[in-house]
Amino acid sequence: QVQLVESGGGLVQPGGSLRLSCAASGFTFSMYAMSWYRQAPGKERELVAGITSAGDITDYADSVKGRFTISRDNAKNMVYLQMNSLKPEDTAVYYCQARLRIIIYWGKGTLVTVSS
Repeated sequence: QVQLVESGGGLVQPGGSLRLSCAASGFTFSMYAMSWYRQAPGKERELVAGITSAGDITDYADSVKGRFTISRDNAKNMVYLQMNSLKPEDTAVYYCQARLRIIIYWGKGTLVTVSS
């Protein structure tokens, strides 16, 4: 049974930091590219960051470059999103995605709220 379980969301003040985690199971994690997406209220889901299966290449949305860092641990079947200098516009549900060619898996998301 494929599972992607996100954790680490919560309420944080502007300028603060959070680290999201995504635990994967039920598939060969090291073969899949992993990404973090987010969806703010009333908006479409958008790509935040991605990382290749080997972890050697990463990519970021312009809105988070220099503030967010994606990483993975293939030995632990985990992917992370370190989020620094958070802004109110980062408020969203954050989703973990696994992708191998046309095979895509999604987690259920974790809510991040940036507010004073």
